[in-house]
Amino acid sequence: MGDVAVGARSGHDGEEHRGRPVEAADPAADSIVNSGSDAGTTEDGAAKGEQAQQGDEPGEPQTRKQRSFWKELPILIGIALVLALLIKTFLVQAFSIPSDSMQNTLQQGDRVLVDKLTPWFGSEPERGEVVVFHDPDNWLAGEPTPDPNALQTVLSWIGLMPSSEEKDLIKRVIGVGGDTVECTGTGPLKVNGKALNEPYVYPGNTPCSDDTSGGRFKVKVPEGFIWVMGDHRQNSRDSRYNQADANKGMVPVDKVVGRAIVKAWPINRWGTLPVPDTFDQPGLDDQASAAPALTGAPPALALAGVLPIAVWRRRRKS
Repeated sequence: MGDVAVGARSGHDGEEHRGRPVEAADPAADSIVNSGSDAGTTEDGAAKGEQAQQGDEPGEPQTRKQRSFWKELPILIGIALVLALLIKTFLVQAFSIPSDSMQNTLQQGDRVLVDKLTPWFGSEPERGEVVVFHDPDNWLAGEPTPDPNALQTVLSWIGLMPSSEEKDLIKRVIGVGGDTVECTGTGPLKVNGKALNEPYVYPGNTPCSDDTSGGRFKVKVPEGFIWVMGDHRQNSRDSRYNQADANKGMVPVDKVVGRAIVKAWPINRWGTLPVPDTFDQPGLDDQASAAPALTGAPPALALAGVLPIAVWRRRRKS
């Protein structure tokens, strides 16, 4: 019994003994775990510090730093200049109106935007359009040449201002290849026999000028050429007054820079430049193609065409 009691006690003591080290070990274990966690943190911190230091070394990947605005500014300016040059060359170019020959449609000093894209796809000028063209044969003889400053030269190079070196004019297309354009007395102006109603002509002007210098005329426009006139009829040296040049007053289509589509400046005169309705009247195109064929046919050919039909009808009746 004593042994049992002792054994039981010893077992109880053993349990208590075994339990006490566990309880005593708990703080130690906690301490060990905490120490291990702190050590791990220290090691990780050290590792992170080493990685950060290694990342700073040459050849290691780094986060790309953003360039400053002043370093990017020259690149942006260069891109803008290239785009402006491409736009000027192939799309749109600004031109300044140098005279009053297109009043009141355009005033001296107006800025217009000229479409240069459509000619690249084979488009040719049409009646009623306002076009810019290179001087075909010394039309601007005696006109003063402007002397631009450095800023104006740069702006003209990129297309924001017209070039002083290019001798360009701006007029309205009245006749195209195959058209017959004529004016007698003070008007009206006729294209292929059709009288034009011209509300765009400068107030107080007559459609034609009754003079012997070119105001009265009748011309046939060859293919590949156009006949142009200013809206200020009594103040425009246009096709009428250049009939003694190499092209007989006509403008070669390949001299046309493009069509003026918008009045861009000053802002209070902003607006488009559409084709007037008078150029859409019925028969204007039909007359251009039919008139030369009818008027050019000799009477003998006309008789030869009618005679077989008359004979055939006579035999049918009999």
